[in-house]
Amino acid sequence: MTDLEMNPPGGAQAESPAVIRSYVAIGDSLTEGLDDVGPDGEYLGFADRLAAHLGSFAPDFRYANLAVRGRRVRHIFGEQLDQTLAAAPDLVTVHAGGNDVLRPGTDLDALAAEVEAGITRLRAAGIRVVMLSGHDTGWVPVLRIYRGRIAVFSMHLRAIAERSGCDIVDLWSMGALNDPRAWSVDRLHFNADGHRIVAARIAEILGLPMGPRDVWARPWDTPPARLPRILRRRENRKWAREHLVPWLSRRALGRSSGDGRLPKRPDLLPLLPPADTD
Repeated sequence: MTDLEMNPPGGAQAESPAVIRSYVAIGDSLTEGLDDVGPDGEYLGFADRLAAHLGSFAPDFRYANLAVRGRRVRHIFGEQLDQTLAAAPDLVTVHAGGNDVLRPGTDLDALAAEVEAGITRLRAAGIRVVMLSGHDTGWVPVLRIYRGRIAVFSMHLRAIAERSGCDIVDLWSMGALNDPRAWSVDRLHFNADGHRIVAARIAEILGLPMGPRDVWARPWDTPPARLPRILRRRENRKWAREHLVPWLSRRALGRSSGDGRLPKRPDLLPLLPPADTD
């Protein structure tokens, strides 16, 4: 275990775990839950999985997920933030900035200042906040060119966490997320395993672990399979054609996969329907 894993910024991990009765998740596609498809065909994701876990400790638990794919910081710390403050939950998780950082012209310092202003408002309202940093894209062809920008912005987030006294899940430091088995075929979103890993790490930071540390630190007993170079090239070409080119095209046209979409769980409501008393 590294020093950073033992002592995350903010120090909140050292607090006695308290029952969390309400939780709002804000962010973009990762928080919405792409590509973690549940039994009903709807997306789950780390936030839904975390909510189900937290709800097991509080029968009156309430949960809202305001995240929408493609949303940028101005949306997340705009309408999503306003709705969250109005709901006044016990806990908020924040994953924000990915869709901004991947735009080369974005001023990362200005972006971090916008995030810090939003986090400050949440903390001033007495809300416990867990932020998620960027993840390492060094293993992904083409996306590795953004690695430096993601690292800079993630260090900004660590500084914000330190100054504001909130928690941060350092996705970059989590070796399991550098394993292709945690990612969907588009290499942009977690699959079900990846979302479970992230949910378990957040739960541990909250002092309410989902199981032993290995649940998120070492979820597989074997190393990832490594294809021969010719097959890797073939896979990379297929990925670029089916996922990278459409993604780049949307950005060139100023479009987003979330255009016209609404949050999947916009209201802070009980996680489970009321029990039938008849």
